[in-house]
Amino acid sequence: MAKLYVIESDEGSKVPFLRGILTRSLQDVGLGFEEAYECASQVREALKDESQVRSWELRRLVLEHLRRGGEEHVAERYATGGTGIETIAVVGDDGASEPFSADLHSKSLELCGIEVEHARYLSRMLSIHLAKRRRSQIDKAYLVRLTYRLLARETDEKTAQRYLVWWHFKRRGTPLLLLIGGTAGSGKSTLATELASRLDVFRTQSTDMLREIMRAMLPERLLPVLHRSSFDAWRALPDANGSRDFESTIAQGYRGQTDLVGVLCEAAVQRAVRESVSMVLEGVHIDANTVERLRENEHIIVVPVMLAVLKEDVWRKRIQGRGRAAHQRRSQRYLKSFESIWQLQSHLLSEADKENIPIVVNDEREGAINEILRIIGDTLSSELFPDPTKLSA
Repeated sequence: MAKLYVIESDEGSKVPFLRGILTRSLQDVGLGFEEAYECASQVREALKDESQVRSWELRRLVLEHLRRGGEEHVAERYATGGTGIETIAVVGDDGASEPFSADLHSKSLELCGIEVEHARYLSRMLSIHLAKRRRSQIDKAYLVRLTYRLLARETDEKTAQRYLVWWHFKRRGTPLLLLIGGTAGSGKSTLATELASRLDVFRTQSTDMLREIMRAMLPERLLPVLHRSSFDAWRALPDANGSRDFESTIAQGYRGQTDLVGVLCEAAVQRAVRESVSMVLEGVHIDANTVERLRENEHIIVVPVMLAVLKEDVWRKRIQGRGRAAHQRRSQRYLKSFESIWQLQSHLLSEADKENIPIVVNDEREGAINEILRIIGDTLSSELFPDPTKLSA
């Protein structure tokens, strides 16, 4: 297939035809990804023997394919260069208004544990509905009701209820504390960053950083257990060579370090509560005991999860990925200490299971993120809205 260039009619400039760009343009006017990609592919196939096409000819060809496929409304929006929803103002409870945004709307759907592409597709469906109504202004509550009905029809009732729970939770202003535990290489920091972005949480904290602060304040001769890695802290115990089994030995050293770091974890959370801000706290020191202590604070909703990597090859590849840049020596140390880290994970998962802390297998990032978002939504529902069927927009 020859390389195809698009000639802009007014300027005469030449740019390559990119199927991905056309696909996204069609998505922007209301087509789902699969339908948009199929249309873009058909257009490219129709031009397979051409080396260039004028922009107006390309647009005409796209419109023909859309109308032939029964997408008359999409064709109208594509012909006019927009969705027609930019003029719709969404008015909140305080009377303030903002333009409807399909992108922002899809972000709110992602909080329900809906995959990114599916969330975008659903938001585009709602955009089409609003465009057909040709209204210049809608209430926020009306938008929420439309979204709820859309989710109930296109997904399931539980997902729709989860959306209402999120909406009511945000209106309450109660801070959220997401705790992400797991051993080295489980993906804690990566997921914490992504989840903080999706949740619009601006305060994140790593327990490793809190441990570094304590190390700077307390010399090794005073607290040797603090100056070792979590999986290696047992070596600083007075009876490190005792007769206990290996996992119990590692667990005792780990608990000795975690009890110390837990003091700063509590301090960081107390400040978040005073300032009424949500927070993501991640690190290997998030264990069942830390979770129990932090749950004692009644002024913040605590949602703990424990990450797990159950396939040895996945864990090793993830650690090796760290070693391609500045952390080469650190990754090599982790690989040499594989057995200790694996035993520590066994301890953490066992304790989490006993305390009913959700365990999330992090073999695939997007799937893990969606599962954690569903866990958060279900926790909010059970703690704040025990009967979500009574929720309404």
